[in-house]
Amino acid sequence: METVLLQAMGIAKSFNGVVALRNGCLELGAGSVHALCGGNGAGKSTFLGIVMGLLRRDGGSLRLRGREVDFASPLAALNRRIAMISQELLPVPGMSVAENLTLGREPRLWGALVDRRRQLAEAETLLQRLDFDLDPRWPMSRLSLAQTQLVEIAKAFNRDSDILIMDEPTSSLGERETEALFAAVRRLAAHGAGIIYVSHRLSEIFEIADRYTVFRDGAFVESGRLADIDRPHLVGQIVGRELRGERSRRPSVSAEPLLQVEGLGRDGEFHDISLAVRPGEIVGIYGLLGSGRSELLNCLYGLSRRQRGSVRLAGREVPASPAGAIRAGLALVTEDRKDSGLVLSASVADNIAYPVLPRLARGGVVRRAAQRALVTDLCRRLRVKAASPAMPAGRMSGGNQQKVVLARCLAAQPRCLLCDEPTRGIDEGAKREVYAFLDDFVRGGGAVLLVSSEAPEILELSDRIAVFKAGRLVAMLDGAEASQQGLLHLAS
Repeated sequence: METVLLQAMGIAKSFNGVVALRNGCLELGAGSVHALCGGNGAGKSTFLGIVMGLLRRDGGSLRLRGREVDFASPLAALNRRIAMISQELLPVPGMSVAENLTLGREPRLWGALVDRRRQLAEAETLLQRLDFDLDPRWPMSRLSLAQTQLVEIAKAFNRDSDILIMDEPTSSLGERETEALFAAVRRLAAHGAGIIYVSHRLSEIFEIADRYTVFRDGAFVESGRLADIDRPHLVGQIVGRELRGERSRRPSVSAEPLLQVEGLGRDGEFHDISLAVRPGEIVGIYGLLGSGRSELLNCLYGLSRRQRGSVRLAGREVPASPAGAIRAGLALVTEDRKDSGLVLSASVADNIAYPVLPRLARGGVVRRAAQRALVTDLCRRLRVKAASPAMPAGRMSGGNQQKVVLARCLAAQPRCLLCDEPTRGIDEGAKREVYAFLDDFVRGGGAVLLVSSEAPEILELSDRIAVFKAGRLVAMLDGAEASQQGLLHLAS
């Protein structure tokens, strides 16, 4: 019999009378990777916050190695050897990688001064053990989102915890980094640790976890061994309804290109990129971390300067600025909705209307009736679930936040969408709604250039697939004939 590290029964939590969790149950064994599954709003984050001491429970029982616990703070949980890799990255940007990795546990000289040499050596050893390609001397401010995620993961591993909670740890990682992380997780489990693993990528769950628990609408639904179920069963338990299946292939596209990129380049990012996207077509971009995928989209949108090459939309040169790109008919769904996609403190209505405020204004004053009409129409079309358009975007679930990002893009009436990880960190049901939106957009004559780290997503959505490697376009494949193994082979 395996040792039970953590046992939660009937955990409950409400916020201002609104029930977020009413029956959270989970049993974690030593040496087990246990997947906690559920859609946005299922209660997973509330449950994990209680386990980690970020929240106090209203009811239920939480036992650690058979003894009742009630952590009043994250420090109390850390002291009992529980660590968490949060979906919300919290690095200290003014520090180096090494300083972030040893934060709060700095090696000391004479009990006072930080031993910088030992600090650097410990950081180098940790990164090499995890096989993370990072220089501990780098300042955090120069790291990409994916590299920052690796630092947060390494920081949690550095605590040698008995219980490690991993909340969407691969949401911004490529294939190679994910493989390195999984190898580290397996080593940790083999030494007797218990891992609670949360991911909306179901293929990851079946690869790394041995047991699962499903939450839905704030309550426990089912638990068991993953070897005893298949993906359709798990999806059904998560969403509680039948999902629309894979899209039917769109008719072949033969029109003149809508977006045409020729010889585009930026030193140190990508080189001599030429590709075209036609009306009615989704072109996917697949590549490993550092291949230049996101950098290309940022350059097309004018967030970075073009050093070489040209970008044309409907035969006209696209200005090299976001404002010019929007006027030309481009819109960008950014990689990180919370950092660059939304103003979290602003309302849903304001977030959607920001790109088109000049169009909604008369005499310098925004016509509120026109804004309400626009927001109401887009929220209906994208099925945005919010108590009111006045609700702050930061209080919405991840899936609904992503729909607001898409609504904001759609408000500008674009002809071509640039989508960078458009389903990052959202549940299976919300993913399908985003897929349907993209499909409808191109069927209406639009074009989409799509970056995704998930090969199954690229294969399902794309009519053609551009494979990037080390900043270069190395292959252009027919989406119907490509395979996951083929994509990884070309990108590696």
